[in-house]
Amino acid sequence: MEALTFFLETRATTKKQCTVETCPISDSVYGYYPNKAANIFFLILFAISFAAHLFQGVKARSWTFLIAFGVGAFGEAVGYVGRLLLRKDPFSKEYITILLVPLTVAPAFLAGGIYLTLKHLIIVYGAKFSRLAPRWYTWIFVSCDIFSICVQSLGAAVAATGSDPSRGNNIMMVGLCSQVATLVVFGIMAVDVFLRIRKHSGSFNVSTATLRESKRYKGLIAAIITAYVAILIRCVYRIAEMSGGWRNPIMQNEPGFIVLDGCTCAIACITMNIFHPGFLFKESTAALKAETAANDNEMVSTNTETESK
Repeated sequence: MEALTFFLETRATTKKQCTVETCPISDSVYGYYPNKAANIFFLILFAISFAAHLFQGVKARSWTFLIAFGVGAFGEAVGYVGRLLLRKDPFSKEYITILLVPLTVAPAFLAGGIYLTLKHLIIVYGAKFSRLAPRWYTWIFVSCDIFSICVQSLGAAVAATGSDPSRGNNIMMVGLCSQVATLVVFGIMAVDVFLRIRKHSGSFNVSTATLRESKRYKGLIAAIITAYVAILIRCVYRIAEMSGGWRNPIMQNEPGFIVLDGCTCAIACITMNIFHPGFLFKESTAALKAETAANDNEMVSTNTETESK
């Protein structure tokens, strides 16, 4: 994060500490006072989304998805608290940390929640349409996401201490780039699964036929795609913002941040509230158990016939 790096280095080398009274706003990290109305709006929006995900996750007992989107929405809300605090003192290191760390890491949790859904979508159609066992999609992509979260958190911690801001900035960039790479690979593999499913239309899992034809299910697929695209756009934007250096036009453009960061993350959170995948997890789990039981029964019957001969 070039802005935080510059800020911390300046604080460490300048005898006179900047304040609202002594320095112009252009000398602060972002060069502007965050818009009060917009940031209050997003704070309330993400707080409501967090509460909704908490309720929906407990009700559906979808604990892993709850952790992913619950932490993501909560982190976004905390980040906007930091932006509002920055209005009081745009030169505060503490306020910048409150803003920067959650808004950097939270979308990685949202991406993790999206990764969780692919396994269950595959089960609904039939595991035979996937190149990998459905569970591997969760293990691979969630593991990559956890790596990205850890790297970005480490970078933020190193940068926030002020001991080696440049190193912290570089670490955070590695984490964000790995997150974008994971999103892109996930998208490619999801498209591959879709094409294989489309090719074998008519030979899907019979037990989930009603679910697949429901408007609720089709709406969920649209919501997952929407959330995925929104998070991908946000991450690409953040890479451009970070790599542009101190006081670059992207960093100094608050409307751009509101649209490409705030709105994209809000779209991801709210769409997954409206089309919460709790019902998908239940249906796919039941379908998987039924399929496993059927395979076991078939194996027992085959063994019995073999022994009778």
